[in-house]
Amino acid sequence: MDYTRKLLPGQLSRIHIGYTDGRESAVVFETDQILIEAPNWTLDGTRLIVNGNGLLWSIAAEPGGELELIPLDGAPPLNNDHVLAPDGERIFVSADDWHIYEASLEGGPVRRITSVNEPERLHFLHGVSPDGEKLAYIGLNAGGEDVWASGNVYTVAATGGEDVQLTFGSRHADGSEYSPDGEFIYFNTEAFEMTPGHAQIARMKPDGSDVEQLTFDDQVNWFPHIAPDGKSAVYIAFPPGTEGHPENMWVEVKLVTEDRWLHPRTVERLHGGQGTVNVNSWAPDSRRFAYVSYPIAGLDD
Repeated sequence: MDYTRKLLPGQLSRIHIGYTDGRESAVVFETDQILIEAPNWTLDGTRLIVNGNGLLWSIAAEPGGELELIPLDGAPPLNNDHVLAPDGERIFVSADDWHIYEASLEGGPVRRITSVNEPERLHFLHGVSPDGEKLAYIGLNAGGEDVWASGNVYTVAATGGEDVQLTFGSRHADGSEYSPDGEFIYFNTEAFEMTPGHAQIARMKPDGSDVEQLTFDDQVNWFPHIAPDGKSAVYIAFPPGTEGHPENMWVEVKLVTEDRWLHPRTVERLHGGQGTVNVNSWAPDSRRFAYVSYPIAGLDD
């Protein structure tokens, strides 16, 4: 089955750069040829790594760049969950066979990390520990009645091996990501309310203890990403009543500074959702962050 997302007629992919100092966000690239998702930054802060058409691409983090393919040998088509290793030379990616792989950022052969003995679990990578030794991912039970109804946070060694389950809810959790100091795993979860789909941002210790709710509003909040200096965070807010993290919706990119989760600032309201900011999209300088919109000609709110 082909899970690769495609642009709709009249639709664009736009890569934006946002700033923590209040400057207006800038569009650095747009295309009507490929649906681009989930930007990361390279360690030197000059390039972005994105997903598109099931492949991995690199592009300059400034206007005028062009997409450059990163050839991964032996990788199935990729989804939009990919995170660079702390050394900046390797990248971990999720694929449409529901497994996680490791590859060089320069391309070449890939190595599967998740176990061949778990055909009933779908793996969606979101975080790499600061020391590069562990991966945090969302595991879904493929044998359940509704595969997408619930997901839990797991960790696994970056070298592979036994998985450790950290949450045990019957409602969905997603976006599990380590803080830069390794003290927390941030994630979004529907565990705090019985309203279907009402995800809020939370964090917990890396062993799954001391779960703390951070947002308490009517919006549906997903994918918390912490800046490298630990002083800011970005997440995406869907309209009240949204279930999951669908594509092609009016959403808000939210910025949190100095751990003030109760007082986020809306950076931009845009047409997006799935693919906009699924993975950590902070620049190494902690002053810039990237995200993607998907405007459609003639569409208004």
